[in-house]
Amino acid sequence: MIKREKYLAPIREFYDSDLVKIITGVRRCGKSVMLEQVADELRGKTDNIVFLDFEDRATTQTIQTWQDLVAHVDERRSKGLCYVFLDEVQEVEGWHTACRTLRRHDCSVFVTGSNSKLLSREFTKELSGRYVSFRVRPFVYKEVLSYAEELGKQASISDYLVWGGFPKRLEYGAEGLRRYLNDLDETIVANDIINRYKIRKSTEFKKVANYVLVCNARMYSAKAIADYMASQGVVLSTNTVQKWIGYLKEAYVVDEIHRYTKKAKRQLEQSRKLYDCDVALNSIRCTDGRYDLTHNLENIVYNELLYMGYALSVYEANGREIDFMAEKDGKRYYVQVAYSVAEQKTYEREFGAFRYVDQVDKKILITNDDIDYSTSNVDHIRLADFLLLESLD
Repeated sequence: MIKREKYLAPIREFYDSDLVKIITGVRRCGKSVMLEQVADELRGKTDNIVFLDFEDRATTQTIQTWQDLVAHVDERRSKGLCYVFLDEVQEVEGWHTACRTLRRHDCSVFVTGSNSKLLSREFTKELSGRYVSFRVRPFVYKEVLSYAEELGKQASISDYLVWGGFPKRLEYGAEGLRRYLNDLDETIVANDIINRYKIRKSTEFKKVANYVLVCNARMYSAKAIADYMASQGVVLSTNTVQKWIGYLKEAYVVDEIHRYTKKAKRQLEQSRKLYDCDVALNSIRCTDGRYDLTHNLENIVYNELLYMGYALSVYEANGREIDFMAEKDGKRYYVQVAYSVAEQKTYEREFGAFRYVDQVDKKILITNDDIDYSTSNVDHIRLADFLLLESLD
């Protein structure tokens, strides 16, 4: 597996810290591999390491409570600073108490989990701020290329637009890939959400999840989704829909960004746009082979910009919407995304969105076109070039 230096670098400065290191992210995005890579680096200087995988049945049969966990570590550690790695630790009852106890026993604790309840208010209160968190995401295109090369395979942009960046999917052919992603999707929806939150209306929840995941890169409202479900014979309250979308966010399945309006100079809390953590979650729901490349492309740009370290919001001025206002290090960029602007109507719409943007800020259009459509005011970046960038500068 490739070394994900982008994620490893910020963790290294906390290797010997008594802060609990929490690595979070959607299931199968590479958290366990990250944990192994950290452990491998530390094995170069010590063997005082305890590594436990709580997705291993043998581990969960013998360690079920926080007391079991602390006793297990104490029996196997040496004197001095011990590095403790707990993979998918949320499976242990009272795991947060175990973390709090271990860090007081001269342990540097690293944990992974697939649910943002790891950072719940209760946990924050119990640790009194004695933790630091790192979110890991599925591969961006540069990482897809690197891992594909390691496997001796090719990875095209078209493939990435459809099947995204869950690392292990690159190991399979066409049939195995779809089966793997479907099984992963079922595990996330059933195990990580329905079972964990004890959702009684599981069939209805799956319908809402399906709708949300195929409507990526769009503005949403819980009421509109509830109204659509009612038209399909599924009666749900707006509050229930909003709560379920919250569960999808807590499991890192979807993200949302707010709309920023120039007129109010603020974010509009009730106006938000949803993105899938990986476009594969849209594509596996397409049954006719007509994949939603237009919205998947915007979703991919969203993921890539986050990887580059930008804070993102949707920008609106004079009724015109720009897909992303990207901010980092005091600089602001306006980024519009389209699959193609070859048609005149689309060209005018996409470039017209920049009309009311401050001239001092950089304006960027990203498309899958090969022709350069740059103007004196707008930089056109081909998708193939954008996917290899480290920043927008």
